[in-house]
Amino acid sequence: MIQKKVCMVGAFATGKTSLVARFVKGIYADKYQTTVGVKIDKKLVETERFTMNMILWDIHGEDEFQNVRMSYLRGAAAYLLVIDGTRRATLDVALNLRAKVSENIGDIPFVGVISKCDLQAEWEITEQDIALLKEKKFDLVRTSAKTDVGIERCFLQLADKIMSGAPS
Repeated sequence: MIQKKVCMVGAFATGKTSLVARFVKGIYADKYQTTVGVKIDKKLVETERFTMNMILWDIHGEDEFQNVRMSYLRGAAAYLLVIDGTRRATLDVALNLRAKVSENIGDIPFVGVISKCDLQAEWEITEQDIALLKEKKFDLVRTSAKTDVGIERCFLQLADKIMSGAPS
């Protein structure tokens, strides 16, 4: 069986842990859970073309006090780059993290995830921001762990990119 390490990367409190919990366990908790270090889960992903055991590394968020340890990313086949739609600053963090990941481990596949689409009325990320990301060749999926929108899609899209050998 194919087994691939996938990392969740993004700023502090963007919804990485909620995305993983919804994808792996089908649950959502309103209570905020801070990730300390890294939390590892796994999920079997089955498509018509392949079956993959995804080992999901939920890495603590980056903010001004802590940096993502690039060593957590070693051996990753791909990553989800998570942006909180309600906080514009998380887009800047995501762009910096994207550059750091490329610099440290190379251009591996990734999917950009704009989380909290259930709160679209409160979004600080604009359609212009999204258009700029698409110009930079970002594959983007809008998600909501709360309402289960786009969750399966972002992980399946990432699995497809891994299996096709597509660079980021």
